[in-house]
Amino acid sequence: MKQSPSNLKFKKFHKPNSSFLFLNDNKTFYPLHGQFAIKSLEAGKLTFKQIEAVRRSLSRRLDKNSKLWIRVFTYASLSKKPIASRMGKGKGNHAVWVCPIRKGQILYEIGGLSEFFSLHILKCASSKLPIKTVLVKNFF
Repeated sequence: MKQSPSNLKFKKFHKPNSSFLFLNDNKTFYPLHGQFAIKSLEAGKLTFKQIEAVRRSLSRRLDKNSKLWIRVFTYASLSKKPIASRMGKGKGNHAVWVCPIRKGQILYEIGGLSEFFSLHILKCASSKLPIKTVLVKNFF
């Protein structure tokens, strides 16, 4: 999985606004591809390491007949100035790539497994996330 975007229009981003994070996300409200999904209950930020940890946890437990969809990607970089630097002298270097998460956003989806195994696997994987999540079943 890629850690950062291939090409960017601008090298450095503004910090994500808190009003952006605390809006309800209606576009990704229900699972599109799989039968079961992990849905966020609060807003926050996910780093690449956190997304990768959940992906590894899910892929270890899934079998060959099942499928995994990752609906988040780290597209925004947060910059940080060195500790001993004085004020001014421009913006700092890239520190970490993050993905802003909205309340109600679907993060991961799986399909091709029974309900019991799917919910058990997603529960184990959601414990690796720093935000509160809930497991969702697709009714379509």
